[in-house]
Amino acid sequence: MNRTMTAVAFASAMLPIVAHGAFKLDSRYQDTDGDLVADIPSEAENQQDPSTLVFAYTPVEDPAVYREVWSGFLDHLSEVTGKKVQFFPVQSNAAQIEAMRAGRLHIAGFNTGSNPLAVACAGFRPFTMMAAADGSFGYEMEIITYPGSGVEEVEDIRGGELAFTSQTSNSGFKAPSAILKADYDMVPEVDFEPKFSGKHDNSILGVANRDYQAAAIANSVLDRMLRRDVVSEDQITSVYKSQTFPTTGYGIAHDLKPELQEQIQEAFFSFDWEGSALEEEFSKSGEAQFIPITFKEHWEVIRKIDDANGVEYNCR
Repeated sequence: MNRTMTAVAFASAMLPIVAHGAFKLDSRYQDTDGDLVADIPSEAENQQDPSTLVFAYTPVEDPAVYREVWSGFLDHLSEVTGKKVQFFPVQSNAAQIEAMRAGRLHIAGFNTGSNPLAVACAGFRPFTMMAAADGSFGYEMEIITYPGSGVEEVEDIRGGELAFTSQTSNSGFKAPSAILKADYDMVPEVDFEPKFSGKHDNSILGVANRDYQAAAIANSVLDRMLRRDVVSEDQITSVYKSQTFPTTGYGIAHDLKPELQEQIQEAFFSFDWEGSALEEEFSKSGEAQFIPITFKEHWEVIRKIDDANGVEYNCR
């Protein structure tokens, strides 16, 4: 693929439940230690100890595929915690966030862009993400098209159309919206027609099948689809590649009892990737282990994207 590197400018587009201001937690949560995530409730009666743990992976591709990919890990999680574990095939970021906010989802991987929303509105406590064997991590946003589309560079999208994924997605909406506005003076519904596919694989397939003229996607998803032969190299051309962003953040609901939270973290860091379905799938995009992260440090660049437009999450 033809991949072009340019600098990214930080800004953000508005989300449906967002208002102007700096990042802060919803009023139902406390952050006494200043780490930007919700504290575990101090009173035992406010701590959850469910008999069945519910896990959801970010809805970027077919949930049925990922039920099998995660099955071995979830067996390991069950062994470490001594609890039943259920895979929850979420269809949207909004449904995933609402499930955790309502106490129905206990462990999850939230995509890059929805991590701040999950932290602010659902009490999500991220502690890990996938990384390569050498500890490197991340992905880039790319704007892709198909050969012969008439889009040879970003400017050629002007007067045409561009597919986004969803408004909570960093690479599928927020980052490309910011880049197009800051670097090219292009805004949706004025300079081009925006489309929303719902998920990265929908956008990629839409371009490959020539349903979308161009799309903004996470190249980690594209790489996995190429390796699975879902799409081929000759169907896709890249006209833009961003700086590197953190990938899916995994974590837990804030109100699980402390001992259970420790066991869940232990399960992530003690999981043996070798020969697992997780390794088979995520090695396609270079991941080989779970590494410790903090929301305060590793999601700083994403909060800057939101903060540039004074974005604040008003949860409801």
